[in-house]
Amino acid sequence: MIKAKGQAMGRALLFDIDGTLANTDPLHLKAFNHVLGPRGHVFDHARFSRELQGFANASIGERFLPDETVARRAAILDEKEEVFRTLVAGQIEPLPGLMALLDRADGAGIPMVAVTNAPRLNAELLLSGLGITHRFKAIVIGDELPHGKPHPLPYQEGLRFVGGSAAASIAFEDSRTGVQSATAAGIPTIGIRTSLGHTDLVGAGAATSASAFDDPELLAHLAVAMAW
Repeated sequence: MIKAKGQAMGRALLFDIDGTLANTDPLHLKAFNHVLGPRGHVFDHARFSRELQGFANASIGERFLPDETVARRAAILDEKEEVFRTLVAGQIEPLPGLMALLDRADGAGIPMVAVTNAPRLNAELLLSGLGITHRFKAIVIGDELPHGKPHPLPYQEGLRFVGGSAAASIAFEDSRTGVQSATAAGIPTIGIRTSLGHTDLVGAGAATSASAFDDPELLAHLAVAMAW
């Protein structure tokens, strides 16, 4: 029986945004190189996935701009985000199967939350560009909390917004820090292989991984876990 919206017995779906809902990581890499390259830090895909992907800007600033004031670090990384927003405008495409999955969750009355370390402007731009802002009960921004990912607090907040049970919910993440955050909050997590492979994602704590949201194994797993 399909339950009314909001009556899904503590189940929830929680999604990272960048690299999970849309494959935006190549554009983030380009934007980071634009602002950090002239400062002596050049990244290829492998280094990006290890040292930048999923981390909050405050943490990135501490690591790669240690000689700058806190205010200057923030300004430099704000420039990076402006570059990213310019690059991504008009190029936001959902991962295969995403829209069908969101439809299925809505039909089953399972609330959804976006949980990200990205700045709010980025998060809102991407969700709006995908046309799915209305799907989410809340957008949790790591930088607006005392702790961002990999700390569990962002996902704990996501669960709190919808009254979700960690054990009955599922998170989707593409980065090591994101997987660590969700699993530390007690949420079974599925890694999305946009940037990292299965071994890396499972090594970070994911229960399994999927190529995209139309992956047959993912759909079979959700059918059981979400009872739809």
